[in-house]
Amino acid sequence: MVPQSPLDDPGNAAFAWARYRKLMRWMVLVTAVTVIIAMALLYRSNGLVSVHFYIATALGIGFAMMLTSALMGLVFLSSGTGHDDAIIDPLEDESSDQGPRF
Repeated sequence: MVPQSPLDDPGNAAFAWARYRKLMRWMVLVTAVTVIIAMALLYRSNGLVSVHFYIATALGIGFAMMLTSALMGLVFLSSGTGHDDAIIDPLEDESSDQGPRF
């Protein structure tokens, strides 16, 4: 039988997703500040090269930072709620006898 995840409880799930949304709001702010600083530094060192260069750079930095923060936020959500522990590990019996496996 599959163990119940703590995220199956609506109260726990609501709290966890609220915390995730709060983390993402902060990361939008951090990303915006980082993009603005990067654009200012690029303009200061290169001048007005091409507007497409600045658009592509801003989109690249913004997309990479938001994707990274979204994925790491999901890792924190899964680990912090105990959802990771609610699995069936077929190797649990073997690994407990032999110590850590790398």
